[in-house]
Amino acid sequence: MITDILKPYLEEFGVPLDEKQLEQLEIYARLLAEWNEKMNLTAIVDDEGVALKHFLDCLALLRQTYIPSGARVADVGTGAGFPGVVLKIARPDIDLVLIDSLQKRLNFLEEVLSQTGLSAKLVHARAEDAGHDEKLRESFDFVTARAVANLSVLAEYCLPLVKVGGVFAPMKTAEAEEEIAQAKPAVAALGGKIREVKLYELPIAGGRSVVVIDKERQTPQKYPRQGTKISKKPIK
Repeated sequence: MITDILKPYLEEFGVPLDEKQLEQLEIYARLLAEWNEKMNLTAIVDDEGVALKHFLDCLALLRQTYIPSGARVADVGTGAGFPGVVLKIARPDIDLVLIDSLQKRLNFLEEVLSQTGLSAKLVHARAEDAGHDEKLRESFDFVTARAVANLSVLAEYCLPLVKVGGVFAPMKTAEAEEEIAQAKPAVAALGGKIREVKLYELPIAGGRSVVVIDKERQTPQKYPRQGTKISKKPIK
């Protein structure tokens, strides 16, 4: 079972899970394997990879950052639901919103939520459009994204969603120092400030990091720009 691989690491990572939560992860893993046969959700399909490279990595975010009780949380470009769905399993108190531009991925997540008994809002939108939606803009206590884009680009997609006083915590590799340094002007222009970079090690996957960014000021209304401008001309 996936959770038999995961269990020995949970205490070390400081994220205890009860039997119900472990069963929810098993259901999630089963659905991931089933749906991955008909659509591209993940290149990691073996049990050890799913348990440690996906589930444990997502759970590590809870150890590296602080999410207040009952926080409104957004996972931008959620894809197969990482890290958002795993966070919701471990922290059912959070008010989770999963944002993705591809409806078929949201269909998969709807099935995951249904079979695990979890609740979350699914938003079918490009991140740059979500950032201008008055129901979403600057409404989140905590925003995260995993394996989505270069940090200068990702900051423009995500910081407009974070409310002043909230946190943006993207997940990166451990070798992201140059990328993080280059992103500082963009982060500042969008109202944020990099507080710290938390490094950790995953078994079989190596070094990972979480960039903790505080939202100190409102994001100027002109951001986010349209997607092609964001990717072709990142803020410098």
